[in-house]
Amino acid sequence: MTDFKDRQRGEEAKFAMDEETAFKVAARRNRLLGEWAAGVMNLTTEETDAYKKAVVQADFEEAGDEDVIRKLLGDLTAAETNVTEAEIRTKLEEMSVEAKRQLMSES
Repeated sequence: MTDFKDRQRGEEAKFAMDEETAFKVAARRNRLLGEWAAGVMNLTTEETDAYKKAVVQADFEEAGDEDVIRKLLGDLTAAETNVTEAEIRTKLEEMSVEAKRQLMSES
């Protein structure tokens, strides 16, 4: 019985760690996306810092990535850039890989 409980606690701890890692990767990815988009929109350093935070906040609106994509697309369109939704989705994937790489190198 204790073996089962130990295994259950181990699985719960692993699940919590996996969730925390996924959250950190998503937040890092969103900051990187915000930095990229800010560069495309030619924002100042102060505006870039604020924009990166706004992109991270946008991810809390709903589950998944659509809220972030919608924000970026709306902002980039309003700034009269020629960035498409497909380009944003591609950049999202690239930044996801980069965020994982950065987090792994910190460990």
